[in-house]
Amino acid sequence: MISREVAFAESLQRIRRIAREQGNCISEEQVKEEFFDLEFNDAQLEMVYDYLKKHNVGIGEPADPEAGLTEEERDYLQIYLDGLEALPVYSDGERRAYTISAMAGDRLAGQRLTESYLKDVADIAKLYSGQGILLEDLIGEGNVALAMGVEMLVSGAGGEADGSMRASADGLTEAGKHDEAEGMLVKGIMDAMEALIRENTDQEKRDRKVADKVNKVADRARELAEELQRKVTPLELARESGLSLDSVQDAMRISGFQIEDIEYAEDSI
Repeated sequence: MISREVAFAESLQRIRRIAREQGNCISEEQVKEEFFDLEFNDAQLEMVYDYLKKHNVGIGEPADPEAGLTEEERDYLQIYLDGLEALPVYSDGERRAYTISAMAGDRLAGQRLTESYLKDVADIAKLYSGQGILLEDLIGEGNVALAMGVEMLVSGAGGEADGSMRASADGLTEAGKHDEAEGMLVKGIMDAMEALIRENTDQEKRDRKVADKVNKVADRARELAEELQRKVTPLELARESGLSLDSVQDAMRISGFQIEDIEYAEDSI
C-alpha cells in the first residue's frame, strides 16, 4: 500500500506537471480534485496553494513566467532571443506544413521545424526555472531534445533517447497526425528538462549524504581529540566511537584528508 507521504508527493508532482502544460497555471478545482483522495481540509489545501505560488505557479491565473529568473538568467535569455531574431517568424500554418513534410522524410523541412520551436524551448524553460538548474542549461537540454525529436520524425525512428524521451514515429506519417507530432516534440522537451532537474536533485541528495558522513566522523574525532588532548588515529576513532574503520577511512578520503583532529601519519591507519 502506498503511504500517505508518497501519495502526496506523487500528487504534487502531477499537479505541477499539469500546471506547466497550462502555462504555469492551475485552478483551485484541479488542485482539490487531485488531492481529493487524501481528504485534505481547507488549511492543508492552502498550504498546497502557497507551495505552488512559491514555485511560480499561478492559482486561477498565469504567473509571471520570468518572475523566478535571476538577473544573469534574464541577461542570458535576452541574448538567446536576440540570437533568434535573424530567423524567420513561422506561422502556425507554416509549422503545420513543415511538420507534415518532415514526417515524409524532408530534412530541410525538419530544419525549419526545429527553428520554429527554438523560442518555444525558451518559454518552456522559464516554466522550470528556480529549481536548481540554470536557465541556460534548461534551454540547452530542451534544444537537444527538440533536435532528437525532429530527427525521429524525419527518419521515422522510434525508441528512447538518453532516458529523457520516448517517442514512436509509427502512425505519425499522415497529415492528420501533425497534432500528435507536435505533442511528442513538446513532451520530449519537457521530459528532458524534468530529467535534468531530477538528476540534479538526486546528486544534491548524494552530496548531502556524503557531507553528513564526513561531518559525523569529524564530530566524533573532535570529541575524542578534546578528551585525549591530541589528534586521534583512525583506529582509535573507530574503536572509541563505534564507527567502522572503513567508514572513518572513507570520510578521510572524501574530505581530502582534511579532518583536522585525525592523525594522518601512514603508520596510524
